[in-house]
Amino acid sequence: MRKKVLLMVVLTGLLSLLTGCMEMDQNITAESEGIWNKYFVFPLSQTIIYFAELFGENYGLSIIVVTLIIRLVLLPLNVKQLKSSKAMQEIQPELQKIREKHSSKDQQTQQQLQKETMELFQKHGVNPLAGCFPIIVQMPILIAFYHAIMRTQAIEGHNFLWFELGNPDPIFLMPLIAAATTFIQQKLMMAGMANANPQMTMMLYIMPVMIGVFAINFPAALALYWVVGNIFMIGQTMFIRKPMMKDTETGGAAK
Repeated sequence: MRKKVLLMVVLTGLLSLLTGCMEMDQNITAESEGIWNKYFVFPLSQTIIYFAELFGENYGLSIIVVTLIIRLVLLPLNVKQLKSSKAMQEIQPELQKIREKHSSKDQQTQQQLQKETMELFQKHGVNPLAGCFPIIVQMPILIAFYHAIMRTQAIEGHNFLWFELGNPDPIFLMPLIAAATTFIQQKLMMAGMANANPQMTMMLYIMPVMIGVFAINFPAALALYWVVGNIFMIGQTMFIRKPMMKDTETGGAAK
């Protein structure tokens, strides 16, 4: 779990670095060179334009639809992550026994601890890195989304609700909503965990602040992406994770 928290921090740092440091052409076109432009940014830009034209040049609605499509594509990964979390919760008592059994800090004992831990994971089909994979997959999509917004000329100056999609929200309402929905999403996920460690509790408060700060400085279209994605994840957590974790707790009580 500590590695997962560290990975989230590192990837979030990379997000801010890459969005600021990657070279941007004035506009993204079919002639833009480079693998990143051809296979990530341009297809995403064209998808946004396609749906906007379907909705009468409404790019805000298009971004909402594209965000939902991305979340639906990632849904199998997220479900797999939830199942892995459930399996990890179920083996916690056995895992704790192994740790108590090999509490000594000498090298031989620690090697035996790692060996028995891996055997336990294999026995129950648990992949400790499964929770990190969706995060790794989402980061390139988020960065590509940022570039598609910044480099799609049609989005520039386009109004949606009270803000321009290509500029930061002038009243900071979208960043606040993005931060709040991030907090709610993480809170709901932690509610299914019997014992949330200090690192997870720390991230519960750090991540919303980081998202809020990014959303203040980035185009409002990106904040819209965060808000819609968070709402989707909140619904996913309520309808998939909570019943799943409830079954785990019921099973544990029966034992």
